[in-house]
Formats: sequence, structure tokens, C-alpha cells
Amino acid sequence: MLPFKKMSFFTDKKEIQKAATALGYVAHAVSLIGSYLKVPLRYPLRFSGSHSYIIDYAPSIELDSSDFSVTSYRNTKNMEFPLFLEGQDTTRAAYAVFLLNKDLEQQLNFIGVKSLGPRHVLANLRELLRTIQAPAYVDM
Repeated sequence: MLPFKKMSFFTDKKEIQKAATALGYVAHAVSLIGSYLKVPLRYPLRFSGSHSYIIDYAPSIELDSSDFSVTSYRNTKNMEFPLFLEGQDTTRAAYAVFLLNKDLEQQLNFIGVKSLGPRHVLANLRELLRTIQAPAYVDM
């Protein structure tokens, strides 16, 4: 998947829709694999087909270095980031893909496989699927 900064790739509306659909399928696969492995995702997903979102728990207020306390972290809210570009800020969409890859890395770490890196969502998914479908893993 090309970085979102290269917006010339996404000049056609159909290409934007194809990318959103692909990310929706990847998100669904990550969620299903997580339930199969019994690994709760660090960044949960909210499914809506090609308009899915990934959730990041962020502090609801800006904190400075002198304000770090246990009570500050209790006031958290869900920040949802779109796994699609249509009508969205590209930075938020790129961050959503980054978080989705973090969920993939979490699952890879759980089964003891090294991630291929932060910009390799599809390659990480392929590696995860290859590993959990291997006879050595299935027979465990």
C-alpha cells in the first residue's frame, strides 16, 4: 500500500473506494484472527464495511508534564480514526492504518513472529495468516 502522502494515486473516486473496501476487509480479518487467537486488540475496530473506524483511547484533556497523575488518565475518551479517505483528513486516515498495523503486530508478537515493519499492513497480514495456517501451529 502506498503512503497516503502520494495523493496522486488516489485521484480516481473508484480507487479511493477500492482502498477503503480493502482496508475494511483487512480490519475484519484482523478482528476475526484476534478472536480466534483470543488476543484482545489494543485498538478495537468499529465495522461499517468500507467505512470502518479504528478506536484509540486518548486522554480527553491536554496534559502537561506537571499534570501526570493517576486521576488524569481516568478521564479518557475514544478517538475514532477512519479507515477510508473519502471526506476525511488524510492524516487521520493514515494514522488509522498505522493503528491497524499495530493490531497486526500485536497478533504477530503473540504467536512469536517478527513484524515486517510499520508500513507493511498487507505483508504483515499475509505473514500472520501463513503462520497460523501452518500445520505446526494448527497442531499445537
